[in-house]
Amino acid sequence: MSQLFSPLAIKSVTFKNRITVSPMCQYSSQDGFANDWHLVHLGSRAVGGAGLIIQEATAVSPEGRITPHDLGIWKDEHLPELKRITAFLEAHGAVPGIQLAHAGRKASHHAPWHGGHALTQEEGAWQTVGPSAIAFSEDTPAPTALDQDGIRKVIEDFRTAAIRALDAGYKVVEIHAAHGYLLHEFYSPLSNHRTDQYGGSFENRIRLLIEIVAAVQEVWPKELPLFVRISATDWTEGGWTSEDSVQLARMLQEKNVDLIDCSTGGNVLAPIPAKPGYQVEFAEKIKKETGMRTGAVGLILSSEQAEEIIASGQADLVLLGREELREPYFPMKAAKELGADLEWPVQYQRAKR
Repeated sequence: MSQLFSPLAIKSVTFKNRITVSPMCQYSSQDGFANDWHLVHLGSRAVGGAGLIIQEATAVSPEGRITPHDLGIWKDEHLPELKRITAFLEAHGAVPGIQLAHAGRKASHHAPWHGGHALTQEEGAWQTVGPSAIAFSEDTPAPTALDQDGIRKVIEDFRTAAIRALDAGYKVVEIHAAHGYLLHEFYSPLSNHRTDQYGGSFENRIRLLIEIVAAVQEVWPKELPLFVRISATDWTEGGWTSEDSVQLARMLQEKNVDLIDCSTGGNVLAPIPAKPGYQVEFAEKIKKETGMRTGAVGLILSSEQAEEIIASGQADLVLLGREELREPYFPMKAAKELGADLEWPVQYQRAKR
C-alpha cells in the first residue's frame, strides 16, 4: 500500500493523502483581494487530488506585502473572495490552508517578472521594517528597526489575521517564519543585532515568533492544526543552523504547534546546493530528534521520490511547489504510478482508466 496516499489525521482534520500544495506567491492581487486567478489556480490543484492546499503567503498588513500585488487578509473586505476559494477546495476533497506572512525588510518590491527589485518612491514604495536597520542587500533600502509599539502591532496583525482566516473557512494556519521575511529576520543572528529582549540570545531572537504563536492560539481553535514554516539553515557561517532549528522545534512542540514545514535560506545572499530533495534532510533531522511532525519541501519531483520520503519516515507531508505548477494533477498521476486508488471528480472519471 502506498504510504504517500495514506491519510494523516492532525487534531480534528484528516488529510486524505500526504501531498500538499506548497504556498506559492502569484503576485496577482490588487489591494490584497483574491480574484478568479486564485480560485482557478488553487481550485485546479484540489481537483487534481492534493490532500492539503496552503494558500500563498497572505499579508497580515499592507506593509507586510512583498509586492503591491500580494494577497492580503488585513481587512474584512478580503473575506468574501477567500470564502469562495475555501468552499471550492473543500467541495473537491482538499483541506484549505493559509500561510500568514509579513515580509519585513524584503517588502516593497516589484513582482519577479518585473525585475523583482525594490520599488522607488515614484513607484509607490513604502517604508519596510525589520529587527534591525540592516538592508537585505546593497540594492535594497535599510528597514526601520521595529520599536515596542511596532512589535505589538505585528503580533496583533497576526492575531486578527488568524480570526479572519477562521471566518474565511481555512482549516490549517501556517505562520511564515522562513525565507528571510520578518520572523526569520528576528531569529537569525545575521539580521538581528538588537540589544533588547528581542535580540542577542537564542531565546530572545525567537521571542517574537513564540509570541505570535501564542497570539494566534488565543483565537485559532485548539482542534484545528497550526503549522510553522521555518528556514532550517541560513547556509552561511555565523547564521541560523539546523541545530538551532531542532531547538526551536522542541519549543514549538511544547507550545502545541502541530507541524514544522522545513524550508531553508532566503535571509542573506548565499549559495544554496539546490538539487532534488535537497531540503528533506532538515525535515528528517527535526522529526527524528524531536518526534515532531514535519513537512518536506524542495525539488520533490516524482511520485517515487515523494513515496520514499513518507515511507522512510523522513517527513509526514511532502510539499510540492514547482511540480504542482507544472502538473496540477500530479496526485492523480502519482496514484496511478504507485498503484493507489485516488478518487477522481465525477466529471473526469471517464479518463481514469
